[in-house]
Amino acid sequence: MAHWADTAADRLSIRQTPYRLATGISPSGDIHLGNLREVMTAEGVYRVLGERGTPAELLFIADNLDPLRRVYPFLDPEIYAPLVGQSLSDMRCPCEGHPSYAEHYLEPFLASLQELGIDVQVIRADELYASGRMDEVIGQALGGTAAIATILHSLTGKRVPGEWSPFDPRCRECRRLTESLVTGFDLSAKTVSYSCACGGRGEVPFAGGGKLTWRVDWPARWKVLGVTLEPFGKDHASRGGSYDTGVRIIREVFGAEPPVSLPYEWIALKGQGDMSSSKGNVLSIHGMLDVAPPEALRYLVLRAEPARSIAFDPGLPLLNLCDELENPENKNRNARAAELARLGEHARLGVPFRHLVTVAQVAGFDPARSREVLARTGYGVTDEEILTGSLGYVRNWLEEFAPEQVRFSIASGLPEASAGLDANQRGFLLALSDRLPDEAGGEDLHTLIYDLIKERGAPAPGPYFKAIYIAFIGKERGPRVGHFLAALPRDFVHSRLREAGSH
Repeated sequence: MAHWADTAADRLSIRQTPYRLATGISPSGDIHLGNLREVMTAEGVYRVLGERGTPAELLFIADNLDPLRRVYPFLDPEIYAPLVGQSLSDMRCPCEGHPSYAEHYLEPFLASLQELGIDVQVIRADELYASGRMDEVIGQALGGTAAIATILHSLTGKRVPGEWSPFDPRCRECRRLTESLVTGFDLSAKTVSYSCACGGRGEVPFAGGGKLTWRVDWPARWKVLGVTLEPFGKDHASRGGSYDTGVRIIREVFGAEPPVSLPYEWIALKGQGDMSSSKGNVLSIHGMLDVAPPEALRYLVLRAEPARSIAFDPGLPLLNLCDELENPENKNRNARAAELARLGEHARLGVPFRHLVTVAQVAGFDPARSREVLARTGYGVTDEEILTGSLGYVRNWLEEFAPEQVRFSIASGLPEASAGLDANQRGFLLALSDRLPDEAGGEDLHTLIYDLIKERGAPAPGPYFKAIYIAFIGKERGPRVGHFLAALPRDFVHSRLREAGSH
């Protein structure tokens, strides 16, 4: 079955090249992992076109001209309540370290795109409007106000107010886009007259004096930028939604053809619902790049059909995702998605991330000691740079997302909790010490432990696993026991088992 990105690229074959694939986000808050699907969906098709040698451009439109809709939970209401309605590009930066509110959120996002290998042409909406490139479509929209109102009513069932205009002027007094009414316009002078709820009145130019409303702005950009394909969320894909109205507006008002559509479902945070900046329910992309390789985040999006939702769990399932990508033998691996996820000449560590979580903690995250532990467990790793980077991912993942049962440190001495082991548990530890071979892998040790438990006629293995973990880490639960013991020096394992068994 063909990968969805290949199929989408095939759909473009009847269009004129160079193809322009567009994606856009309003930087009203943290641009999160859910937003990555918007960009990665376009980039997946762009990468396929590149493989085919087809001329194409990947555009990212930063919707920084959008107004602040409300005071979000992460904002100081005293500062931002008076700014509601102003453009994100006009407002003060939350940390006062960037030129604007919008740049505060755009800067880390664009840096993350670079790390993800996504090379986009960035188009800021405020600059696009100020340049005059939107003047023609603004004039067409103002002249076609009645036609647009009819289109909106026919597709949404809602009538726009009589004073409605497809253009939102920016009041020169209060700087808001949301409180002004168009009182007239001059197509030859390219100006709009307005009155504002704040009492302000005046005239502004098309270029930089405001913006088209969303349902008109979108098809206007399609025409101005020559967009050939654009992914968009399921909210815009609903019947009578922004895409449907955009198709009618670009054809009937702007005299051009709409781009190929590629709607996508959301990325939900497991147990918390769809990610949303305004609700603060997010995982930032730059934060996730601290805990997982960029190829893994690319693969997360590329392996799923856009029409399928993605439930993302940054706990143990994230390790499974990394291992699925890295292991060509994994039966769940999507080979084409893995191919599209690769960045350059990617070198594999060759160690399952789940195993590296154990190794890193046994070795105290030291690369040299980690290589020794890996060698003991059958993994010969020589590339120190890749190993060091992988250990960094593991450390950050353990701090941020790991469940408690996988976090541990090797006790330097016999833990106090071992005093609570009963006679059966102590006898088991002594027997395990006696039967422990000088050399054995994790699976062999796992089998040995189960065999010993069966020989003792135990109804359940739980108490004996608990005894092992208490002896080494002072906790009742831990990593997969056979691989855990295999990662430790054999002499140390023997002595600690005997010490705990004799205690």
